[in-house]
Amino acid sequence: MNNKECIRTRFAPSPTGFLHIGGARTALFNWLYARHFGGSFVLRVEDTDQQRSTAESTQAILDAMNWLGLDWDEGPIFQAERVEIHRQKVRQLIAEGKAYYCNCSPEELEDMRKTALQQGRNPKYDGRCRDKHLEQGADTVVRFRCPDSGSTEFDDLIKGPISFRNEELDDLIIERSDGYPTYNFAVVVDDAEMAITHVIRGDDHINNTPRQILLYQALGYPLPRFGHVPMILGDDKARLSKRHGATSVMAYKDMGFLPEALVNYLARLSWSHGDQEIFSRAELVELFDLDAVGKSAAVFNQEKLLWLNQHYIKEYPRDSLASAATEFWKEKNFPIFDNALAEQAAADFKGRSKTIVEIAEAAAFYFLDELVYEEEAANKFLTPDAAAPLRAIHAELPALADYTKDGIDAFLRSVAESCGVKMKFVAQPLRVALSGKATSPGLDEMMITLGKERTLKRIREALSFIAKD
Repeated sequence: MNNKECIRTRFAPSPTGFLHIGGARTALFNWLYARHFGGSFVLRVEDTDQQRSTAESTQAILDAMNWLGLDWDEGPIFQAERVEIHRQKVRQLIAEGKAYYCNCSPEELEDMRKTALQQGRNPKYDGRCRDKHLEQGADTVVRFRCPDSGSTEFDDLIKGPISFRNEELDDLIIERSDGYPTYNFAVVVDDAEMAITHVIRGDDHINNTPRQILLYQALGYPLPRFGHVPMILGDDKARLSKRHGATSVMAYKDMGFLPEALVNYLARLSWSHGDQEIFSRAELVELFDLDAVGKSAAVFNQEKLLWLNQHYIKEYPRDSLASAATEFWKEKNFPIFDNALAEQAAADFKGRSKTIVEIAEAAAFYFLDELVYEEEAANKFLTPDAAAPLRAIHAELPALADYTKDGIDAFLRSVAESCGVKMKFVAQPLRVALSGKATSPGLDEMMITLGKERTLKRIREALSFIAKD
């Protein structure tokens, strides 16, 4: 569009569960398209299914959108609050002869379907109530009178030209017997009344599009542009589902993924810009357009997401990384905790962790008042032979003035020399004494993060452990 300010996109989730990966990518593409063209992004909650919609699901979706940083310009607008507008439009179509009441029972509809299949016809509603001129009743629904001939065509922004024969479409229900609109009707009225110019959604909606176009035309609304994004598949090329692992956006937060990594990864599912893999949010806004969205299904690869997450962890500011890890540490109610320690602890592990959970679990020993040694590590390294180097460190460390990485490294080497042992016979017992494990960050990193007093305390505890044996 020439007037960039006119572009309006929307994301319209149903609050019947969490925000899943496919929905998050749809929201992201709509958000990026609006931001790229300087338009508006609208959030509409489609909660007219009163049986399945819940406040908890609505909040879960909003939390996920906020965590991903997908801010909206208008909304959240709740579809259920607009039901009277939908009903007015239904009455309009009835008055114009474009819709009618239907009282066919479920049994009649099933017989209709079976007969059509037996005769090799499309099992659609046969229109038997079209000209009965029924009145509204307790069990009546309202159906749209679909054209019997011709075709409905549109130029999909991603898929290209698509055409449907009208005779293959049926008289869809636009208002249920409980007085609430069906999805296809409500979405048309709301998109039109909210002046949505671009409807970007999953390609599982392609079959809904001709029906919706006919409703736009019947109601006298201008048509938006439609763009249908390919589905997301698992590694086995089946549609992404729970059996492939987590599908909830917030489950990825709980697993220790950063929102920047997930946004970057979702953007690359079906969209590309050359061979570039890593994009800042600003780059995504600058570069995104539907022209670069492919037609083929995207494959969700957990390993690639982990690789991206590791990249973002390495690049994350210290304070932000500590804040992300702190959510996990505080759940453990550690006896020792402060923000400075959290920052340093996170920094010690940022270069060797793929998720925030890995950082939080690996660095947990920093926050304990008393270590529990890994049995194998203690049996191997906290032995009587290790006592002499540890006693030497404990005796001489208080006087060490240069408590820096270089100073600590030189100090430990001098202890090894004075004890007449190789450095590994100093390093490994000290590592277990400080972390409780056989693997850890560098000794100098740990000693700086723990501080001199806590380092000495842990050495004393290790010596007591050795003496007990």
